[in-house]
Amino acid sequence: MRRLSLRAAKRFQQARLIHHATATQEPPPDAGRERVVILGSGWAGFTISRQLDKKKFQAIVVSPRSYFVFTPLLASTAVGTLEFRTTLEPVRARNTGVEYIQGWADDISFDRKTLTIETIAGGQAGTGNKAENSTTQSSKKGELIDISYDKLIVAVGCYSQTFGTKGVRENALFLKDVSDARKIRSRILNCFETASLPTTSQYLRKQLLNFAIVGGGPTGVEFAAELFDLCHEDLSRLYPTLIPYVRISIYDVAPKILPMFDAKLATYALNLFKRDGIEIKTEHHIQELRRGLPGGQGADSDTGCLTLTTKEEGDVGIGMCVWSTGLMMNPFVQKALDSVHTYPTSSATLKTTEVPSISPSKLQWSLKRQPRTGGLIVDDRFRVQLVESKSQTEATVSDVFAVGDVSSMEKSPLPATAQVANQEARWLAEHLNAGDLNSQRFSFRNLGVMTYLGGMRAIMQTGERREIKG
Repeated sequence: MRRLSLRAAKRFQQARLIHHATATQEPPPDAGRERVVILGSGWAGFTISRQLDKKKFQAIVVSPRSYFVFTPLLASTAVGTLEFRTTLEPVRARNTGVEYIQGWADDISFDRKTLTIETIAGGQAGTGNKAENSTTQSSKKGELIDISYDKLIVAVGCYSQTFGTKGVRENALFLKDVSDARKIRSRILNCFETASLPTTSQYLRKQLLNFAIVGGGPTGVEFAAELFDLCHEDLSRLYPTLIPYVRISIYDVAPKILPMFDAKLATYALNLFKRDGIEIKTEHHIQELRRGLPGGQGADSDTGCLTLTTKEEGDVGIGMCVWSTGLMMNPFVQKALDSVHTYPTSSATLKTTEVPSISPSKLQWSLKRQPRTGGLIVDDRFRVQLVESKSQTEATVSDVFAVGDVSSMEKSPLPATAQVANQEARWLAEHLNAGDLNSQRFSFRNLGVMTYLGGMRAIMQTGERREIKG
């Protein structure tokens, strides 16, 4: 293999530094282009950043995560079927024309059209210390900077919903990012290694190799299937005597798993899992997840075991709990966007024909939200809506948009899926490029849903309600 010359090595190192650098000041404005600031690097934010016409728009992505994650493949990476890098795509890349600031949005002034950002202290890569499931937070705060925008797109996504269940955030593992997949893979291998020790009792082996997945949606079901394949096809060759101890259970508070599928397909998946020995525990209510064995044994020991407490079964000893029970709003949406400091007179339009007796700028406004989820209500062009606190008068903001999991269509709410976020982002980018948001409403095209069930088997339901299984 040819060795790099010293000059080439220096250039390579400089390129890496430039690629991973974190911006600490506002990017210079481009007089010939509108500035579009995109909050988030998930399905919606990443898609818009790539689809916008860079001749017309200066696209700036603000996110603590410097990469996009192809989330449907996370379960496969967690068990080693795929490498972690196969799910990642950097936000900052050559020839994309996308600028990037690594940080969190802290506040928005709709009136002044500015955004306050807290950059990541020390420029750490990844999700940073404010990740939703992090149990420790750095005392070091990042630098605050203000950047202006012509158009703002909120696509910060959602966090894993824990319903305030005691001990879940501290002890459960999630499946939202590649860092979560790494933790899961490491935990699985640690459980098997500890169980294989000659000093490990049979009782402890049973607890270590009892894996619980909370959530009977596609993510939880696919991970259970991938974990079953890993144990019975790969780890069985390395730990043949331990496989009889392996138990995989799916817990869900709902009466059935995979509710988005037709009953026939959901029943097919249920029967398949039963034959494989994967336990389906529906209508189970999780009350607590704590460290240590049932009965309080080993809470301070190094076994790594957990106790899962349910209303129906009491305490159950487990080696790992993967939590996948739906979504909750990003704290930025919950808190920073809780109120509008000043009514944006230049960009907001009242949704009433009556002339208000008081100037809108003197009233108290907030962003209109979906009552159940707290998501931002948007019209069929993804423009956010304002509501006045007393009279409930509403207004539409023409230069602030919300797409993906964080948004909810006012008249026809859509599920919080990658497919929906991707289509919304493509529609918005296309119509911004054309300079025409008014001639056509967004219309979602259901392309169907598919879930892997293990052993090279899957179920698929197309948008035309056609069923495929096997």
